Amino acid sequence: MSKIDFLNRVKVKIAPSILAADFLNLENEIKKIKENNIEILHFDIMDGHFVPNISFGKDFISSLRKSLSIIFDVHLMVYEPEKFIEDFVKAGSDIITFHREVTNTPLRIVKQIKSFKIKAGISLNPLTEISTIMPILDELDIVLIMSVEPGFYGQKFLDWNLKKIEELKNYIVKNNLKTLIEVDGGINEENIKIVEKAGADIVVMGAGFFKNF
Repeated sequence: MSKIDFLNRVKVKIAPSILAADFLNLENEIKKIKENNIEILHFDIMDGHFVPNISFGKDFISSLRKSLSIIFDVHLMVYEPEKFIEDFVKAGSDIITFHREVTNTPLRIVKQIKSFKIKAGISLNPLTEISTIMPILDELDIVLIMSVEPGFYGQKFLDWNLKKIEELKNYIVKNNLKTLIEVDGGINEENIKIVEKAGADIVVMGAGFFKNF
């Protein structure tokens, strides 16, 4: 299958994860993003506490913003996300997503994000039930379903999360909500169609994009 065929056969938006890019050849990786008309770029922000790894920070996002005018989708895998939101907004974020697992006051953080006139999302780990966000679902622009455990690159897609995606999609449609479903983890050419069929609107791809395009 050619690269063009792959992009044309899916309706979901593909959001490449910059974490999987070749940082020694970043100029070429940015060229790939532009040549494939990518509309969303995903940033995994890791603090070394909520997840054991550390990635990059606001300065990296700010530097890329100078080269790209597309949507910057920032996924905060951090404790106390409310302390970082303003800095990442100033760096150029268009969407900020934080984890349900790190707070007992998710609506407060959602409203904080939206106060900067950008979109707000909540991410759910594989074992976190969608019931934990149902009371505030109408306030969310995006729900990010993790289909692998967060913080570790190159994991296999956990297909039992398809049921979670389907249940969430059915609820959104039934209640006429505008919330989008994003799925992150282990997505490639072989499984992207089933993720799309389950109800995903956006899929995050790491190596599936940067190693193949």
